[in-house]
Amino acid sequence: MGKGPSRTTAADKKLQDHLRKNGSIPKHIAIIMDGNGRWAKRRALPRVAGHHEGVNSVREIVEACAQIGVKYLTLYTFSTENWKRPKDEVSILMRLLLSSLRDERDKLHSNNVRLRTIGDFSSLPQEVQDEFLDAIELTKKNTGLTLVLALSYSGRWDIITAARKAAEEVQKGNITPEEITDELFSRYLSTSDIPDPDLLIRTSGEVRISNFLLWQLAYSEMYITDIPWPEFRRKELYQAVESYQTRERRYGLVSEQLHSAKSTHKGYVQRIIESVTGV
Repeated sequence: MGKGPSRTTAADKKLQDHLRKNGSIPKHIAIIMDGNGRWAKRRALPRVAGHHEGVNSVREIVEACAQIGVKYLTLYTFSTENWKRPKDEVSILMRLLLSSLRDERDKLHSNNVRLRTIGDFSSLPQEVQDEFLDAIELTKKNTGLTLVLALSYSGRWDIITAARKAAEEVQKGNITPEEITDELFSRYLSTSDIPDPDLLIRTSGEVRISNFLLWQLAYSEMYITDIPWPEFRRKELYQAVESYQTRERRYGLVSEQLHSAKSTHKGYVQRIIESVTGV
């Protein structure tokens, strides 16, 4: 959510109204923001130019998600694998992260957005940690969109960390191995208080999930676009949501089970889904 006036136009509001009438809005959208470097390379620009333009996409997508009623937006901001990039690029990314947070913190707060992070937070530079802790504290009581930034995050790290916590509980005698279910294990993940994503968006055309939310994406719908992240704006977000609204989410069931359940008992489908997903 950038400084200055909203980018919402009358035409944009019509598109938002269409989406709300067209079907359900995903409660939780997760995005793999890919293509900054390739976007810059095609323009004979340094990679950092792509990262800077990508920040503008973040601003617009956060604003648009809040406006259409998305409750959670998780952005794959910096993976554990990103630490392997050239030191100069990592340093630039950390500085950009810091400056962007300083620029956007008050705007997020004034728009009722709650900020939080997931990942190996302690591996970030101390200055970045301090800035995030201040922003998280400032926005913790906000009740609108929850913006989750995955920082120094990987799905395998998340699962291993959760497994260690569960093992410690077994050692202490608080639980038995037999008591560890999908639902219980989910409580040890970094996203324990966040619903699993309904929709995963990946930009720039790569068809993989790159170690992102491996456990949580089990039943998420996927939307892949060739558009690089620096060009992914409101229109592209709305297209992704509209595509999501055409999907039939079966959670491992078959269509006939869902349609039969809907015609016989309204609450039956939800109970089946809850038994499958643990939600």
